[in-house]
Amino acid sequence: MLKITPLISIFVLLYYPSTVRGECTCDVEDTEQNNGEALKFKLAAIATILVAGALGVSLPLLGKKIPALRPENDVFFMVKAFAAGVILATGFVHILPEAFDSLTSPCLGENPWGNFPFTGLVAMMSAIGTLMIDSFATAYYKRQHFDKSRPQLVDVEMADDHSGHVHVHTHATHGHAHGSADSPQELALPELIRKRVVSQVLEIGIVVHSVIIGISLGASEDLDIIKPLLAALSFHQFFEGMGLGGCISQAKFKSRSMAIMATFFSLTTPVGIAIGIGISSVYEENSPTALIVEGIFNSASAGILIYMALVDLLAVDFMNPILQSNSRLQLGANASLLLGAGCMSVLAKWA
Repeated sequence: MLKITPLISIFVLLYYPSTVRGECTCDVEDTEQNNGEALKFKLAAIATILVAGALGVSLPLLGKKIPALRPENDVFFMVKAFAAGVILATGFVHILPEAFDSLTSPCLGENPWGNFPFTGLVAMMSAIGTLMIDSFATAYYKRQHFDKSRPQLVDVEMADDHSGHVHVHTHATHGHAHGSADSPQELALPELIRKRVVSQVLEIGIVVHSVIIGISLGASEDLDIIKPLLAALSFHQFFEGMGLGGCISQAKFKSRSMAIMATFFSLTTPVGIAIGIGISSVYEENSPTALIVEGIFNSASAGILIYMALVDLLAVDFMNPILQSNSRLQLGANASLLLGAGCMSVLAKWA
């Protein structure tokens, strides 16, 4: 009897993995579906998510009307920290695990998808690419501005030749310099340019993910999936909209540009749902093509959002002298960050 026991154990160990693999199927799940009822919920999702996204992205843009939401106020630091936590959790908790699931699915071939962590590679490369775009775009806009302002400086110098030099004494160096000091607007220009680049790159990362999750909802015919997704994605878009709206507000775009960016964000998920409805008859979420496309795009989106949240949002604000010189504000910002990340992480249970 004792000799038989090891044989049974070996048999169980060899048989159990095969049963687990047998449960992984790439066939379309046979669930009870009500296409008419599902369509009603999808149309409701388009309207609900559109309103939620528009409301979320618009709140920070109302800073001109609501004093508490203006960027120079302390409350705005906490609002932005909350939104940054939402974006960070979106990248780490929502998108990256989905990308791993897609690119490591048993429906894909073992070679190469099972032999190399493509999800991490794509996320890393997208983060590096975001850094490069951030750097090159900021440098380009700076050069463009200074090239435009250079003729004005030449005119001023020519006028000075006729009217005489202006001497600015600097006691620290015991000397003097010719010309005029930089205006506050010129000193703040590089920071403003960077904020504009950040808001545009951030919107790209959010939009890519929003379209994908919209298509996933629109293509599904399972009410057990659609119902929780409707509520979860409404909150999801609202919180993401707050994060994006805060960046757009600080970038100080013209009203028309802000309206275009806000509208573009608000429409992405509803448009994705509409696309999903249109292709629901031919879309197979477990097909290799769908898994690879979703996995790669989700990985890239995760890399962008994680980089933007940590580098361009949190690092900038949390190293701000205004925040570091105020202990209460610093504590509030940290609490808001954890609250935002926590709320978005909880939503991962449904979406």
